[in-house]
Amino acid sequence: MALLPFWIFMALLMVGMPVVFALLLGPGFSLWIDGRPDAFFGMMQQRLFNGMKSFPLMAVPFFILAGELMNRGNITLALVEFSKSLIGHVRGGLAQVNILSSILFAGLSGSAVADTSALGSMLIPAMEQNGYTRRFAAAITAASSVIGPIIPPSGIMILYAFIMNVSVAGLFAAGIVPGLLIGFGLMLMTWLLAKRYKFPVASEKATWRQRGTALRVAFWPLLTPIILLGGILTGVFTPTEAAAVAAGYALVVTLFVTRTLTVKDLPEVFYTTALSAGTILLLVAAAVSFSSVISLFQTPQVLIGFVLWMADNPYSLLFAVNIMLFIVGMFLDAGPAILILGPILGPAMTSMGIDPMHFAIVMCVNVTVGLATPPMGLVLFVAAGISGERVERIAWAMMPFLLVEIAVIFLITYVPEVSLTLPRLLGFASWPDCAIDPLNALTCLFM
Repeated sequence: MALLPFWIFMALLMVGMPVVFALLLGPGFSLWIDGRPDAFFGMMQQRLFNGMKSFPLMAVPFFILAGELMNRGNITLALVEFSKSLIGHVRGGLAQVNILSSILFAGLSGSAVADTSALGSMLIPAMEQNGYTRRFAAAITAASSVIGPIIPPSGIMILYAFIMNVSVAGLFAAGIVPGLLIGFGLMLMTWLLAKRYKFPVASEKATWRQRGTALRVAFWPLLTPIILLGGILTGVFTPTEAAAVAAGYALVVTLFVTRTLTVKDLPEVFYTTALSAGTILLLVAAAVSFSSVISLFQTPQVLIGFVLWMADNPYSLLFAVNIMLFIVGMFLDAGPAILILGPILGPAMTSMGIDPMHFAIVMCVNVTVGLATPPMGLVLFVAAGISGERVERIAWAMMPFLLVEIAVIFLITYVPEVSLTLPRLLGFASWPDCAIDPLNALTCLFM
């Protein structure tokens, strides 16, 4: 009976019901079968409202608005031109520009889908004209777009922090190094492929004056992540306030500095933002209701016992959970995966002595990479729609880059110092107890 809500939820997903309704009806049917229909109408309505009534969640619509303003304001073009001035002259330069642009764009939008649509619509045709195959251009765009939700700001991390009561600022700090590692790893793989397959050179080497000109054009957008992270990490404003600052800054830059957006464009921007934010917040509210009901059925305790039975030490447990999350990511979007599995897996990890923030960043990176994995990877479908290439052909061309991302996942899993050193230095995470925490071997070696 404990797993009844979970099985009903999975059954509803398999018959094609949207996730938000499956999250509500799965527990609802479970309460009805259990002879508690009154609890369904009483508890679910209350939890649904309380799930959205949260100050930290206000960051979600503001960050979406900031990304939408930057995207509509053609900020993408400035980032691409700046990236091209830096590395466009190397072999495979346009592919490298694609990756570097994703790293820079991640600090503005925090969305893999926005990255794929904004950069893909510009760079996929350009790469094809430059001599790349269409499927490779789509593959590198999809693979690099997952950097968006890892390098802060990140909507996925905000959702996890809200559900699991983890520091948003700490998670943002923990995501910087893994995001950069994925970006540099993809660049290294592209360099190796460029040498083997003789990829074309995008442009002649830019002069320092040309690079300076490109930097001046991209300066104000590039200042966005510096303002946000600087303000959050130094305590000038909270992550929620930072989201409002980001939206206000994006509005000022696009309207008055770059003048790439007009007042007439704003109603459509606000409408798109409200639509996206409403969808996400309704999903969060449904997930909170789902978590409440499965707690009532003691589902997490049953699953924790099963997980602990399968793995008797942190190493094997993390390996099994990573494999499970990778498989889940093939079929479930990152947001729902976090909202559903976070409350179930988080306590199990903590009971095994794993740092909550360590597991948080491992889970966030893992399900984010799932956005680019077949058969249901969302960014794969976006890249396919832009390029006109079939999803399976893009997925096959993306395999070398996917291996890089999996390698980074296991690196941050078994070497926590990679992601936790920065939040520890900033005071957002505690230093390990070396007597009971064997995963932090490098830190304990120097303590």
